[in-house]
Amino acid sequence: MENNNTQSRRSFLKSSALTGGGLMLSFTWLSSFKSADKMTSMNLPEQWSELNGYIKITPDNIVKIMCPNPEFGQNVMTSLPMMVAEELDVDWKNVVVEMGPHDNVKLGPQFTGGSNSVRMYWKPLRNAGASARQMLIEAAAQTWGVPATEITTKAGVLSHSSGKSAKYGEIANKAATIPVPKDVKLKAPKDFSIVRNSKKNTEGLKVVMGKPLFGMDYRVEGMLIAMIQHPPAFGMKLKSFDATQALKMPGIKHVFSFKLYDDGFEQGGFDTRTFNDLLVVVGNSTWEVMNARKKLTIQWEPTGDVKDTMMGRGGKREVTVPGRLETTSGQMELMAEYAKKPAQQLRKDGDPETAFKNAAQVIERTYNAPFLAHNCMEPMNFFAHVSADKAVVAGPLQAPGWVEPTLSKILNLPADKIEIQMTRMGGGFGRRAYGQYVYEAARISQKIKAPIKLIYTREDDMTYGIYRPMYTATYRAALDANKNLIGFHVKGGGIPEHPVHANRFPAGAVDNYLAEGWEIPSNITIGAFRAPRSNFNAAAEQSFLDEVAEAMGKDPIAFRLELLKRAKENPVGKNNEYDADRYAGVLELVREKSKWGNPENNNKKRGVAAYFCHNSYAAHVVDMIERNGEPYVEQVTSAIDCGIVVNPDAASNMVQGAVVDGIGNAFYGALTHKDGAAEQNNFNNYRIIRHNEAPKKVDVHFVHNDLDPTGLGEPPFPPVFGAVANALYKTTGRRYYNQPFTADQPKS
Repeated sequence: MENNNTQSRRSFLKSSALTGGGLMLSFTWLSSFKSADKMTSMNLPEQWSELNGYIKITPDNIVKIMCPNPEFGQNVMTSLPMMVAEELDVDWKNVVVEMGPHDNVKLGPQFTGGSNSVRMYWKPLRNAGASARQMLIEAAAQTWGVPATEITTKAGVLSHSSGKSAKYGEIANKAATIPVPKDVKLKAPKDFSIVRNSKKNTEGLKVVMGKPLFGMDYRVEGMLIAMIQHPPAFGMKLKSFDATQALKMPGIKHVFSFKLYDDGFEQGGFDTRTFNDLLVVVGNSTWEVMNARKKLTIQWEPTGDVKDTMMGRGGKREVTVPGRLETTSGQMELMAEYAKKPAQQLRKDGDPETAFKNAAQVIERTYNAPFLAHNCMEPMNFFAHVSADKAVVAGPLQAPGWVEPTLSKILNLPADKIEIQMTRMGGGFGRRAYGQYVYEAARISQKIKAPIKLIYTREDDMTYGIYRPMYTATYRAALDANKNLIGFHVKGGGIPEHPVHANRFPAGAVDNYLAEGWEIPSNITIGAFRAPRSNFNAAAEQSFLDEVAEAMGKDPIAFRLELLKRAKENPVGKNNEYDADRYAGVLELVREKSKWGNPENNNKKRGVAAYFCHNSYAAHVVDMIERNGEPYVEQVTSAIDCGIVVNPDAASNMVQGAVVDGIGNAFYGALTHKDGAAEQNNFNNYRIIRHNEAPKKVDVHFVHNDLDPTGLGEPPFPPVFGAVANALYKTTGRRYYNQPFTADQPKS
């Protein structure tokens, strides 16, 4: 798949700031994009009038909308263009969508992650659509000699009371010369006709037909294949190698070692150095390169402690990466040791020490979770062609804006000489926000002066990092003689980061509250993993709250609602991150839709959990049965508050996917280490959920409100773990404290 856009991503004839969004609009640029499959089937012309960086219109009234953010299955290539089309007032059936090139001037941050795509672009994209519509109206007014205020639009047609009318395409060329309006009025939610109405995935047909959309599909003439042999363990590095036999293998062109970062290199906030000294094999085909790697003779040696210089995330700092070879049992012992030591105080309300000292009952529980691998369906890969004065890179990437500065530094090329093309991603979950595989591809291409595709095998990907951290947390609750909650304490830690979100529920709902955190440095590289930190924090917290509710003799949902009522009416502290009303709203909705507490459900083995993260609220009720002697989640009822739901069917699909993902990770997910080496390297020994283990039904409900949209890719994921744990208790009669639950042992 070759990118046909030969237009410089920074070239445009005219630009102006888009009101409120800080984006730039460009005008009267005739696109050189050739027709994609869908466009060809519509017999589209090759010339388009560009009204702004997002919108192009043909004379036949076909509207092309550029999607700014990379797509990895969350359906932004449908939902983001829907927002543009809504304000542009066009007929959706005449809309075609194309992934935009990397251009942070015209298309904004272009970051897919943190459940921010819809939230970040809600106003800028609507402004882009409304601005273009106003420009079309002004152009029609000038053409017809009538006031612009007398012109109306509907489904891509301009009309005037005199009987004059024209399709957008007939006016688009003139509209492109109209100055960008500084202020445009956006539609009220009650007037939406596209947003809030389900639309099919714009690339769904291409996906099921196997069209070349993904990074693995990307091909150019003369492209070679590169693969990396990295050290067998964290804490090891390359000492020497002999490539004599490998170079004799068919199709092999090059074998060499290289450093990802030169000594003293200042890494950006999302750079990583999992293994810095790398050995690469380059050849004609993937199969030939894989076989040649087996013929390498390599010696490895310990790294010792390594000092790194990091930029971003609070400024420049020196980091010492320990050189030890870590083993899971040793990691657990080390975490238990650290948990006994004083920790960093993250938040303190009231006098928790006195509350626990005077408590009639103290409930204390410790929860543990292992490293998790991302396991994107499409392993890491990237294309690069670096010459003396230009670099073209292409592939699956969540954060092109973060990658560009580092590429510029390591290649010694100015940013405007680097072209980043984004393909569809076969999964992301945070893994593709870290660009070391892009830098590796670029370094290799620069070294051999040829276009290459870097490909990781599944084994490469799973043993290379970047993982969800290893976590532990101890929760304590203090009850008085009347079983009132008078104190709450969480002390969490991890390798190499802690999971605690100190200002989230139940902070603000308990008079005496203490949150603490501690961290253990490690050479095992970690990164964002679908709701970072929250995915463990929610599991532990929501499991613990159920135990506390039971000790108090209260219904789990009623207990949570009591706490939220306190947080709303008389909150403790001033830094509470959540809205107690919205949090309570999803609990009330899931209670209603699951018929929680209804007599007909008294015999069901059910667990509930709710959580706030990424600006949204999610609650689940899990119904569990025993099937063939094993616990099985038969049905899940979900309630979500993410503000306005742009594309309801796609939103439901996202929640359902998060639920299945959460169940699988809760039951089975675990990556362990022995002497620094990952013990799992493929799906034969890294257990994921099977099709027949997914629930028969995931019933999704959304709170209806007119609030601006917030996150959805991540918020439904964290509370699944806690709901499963609480349902397991009802099913098996015992509590579960260690993930994965299938490996947990009964607690006496």
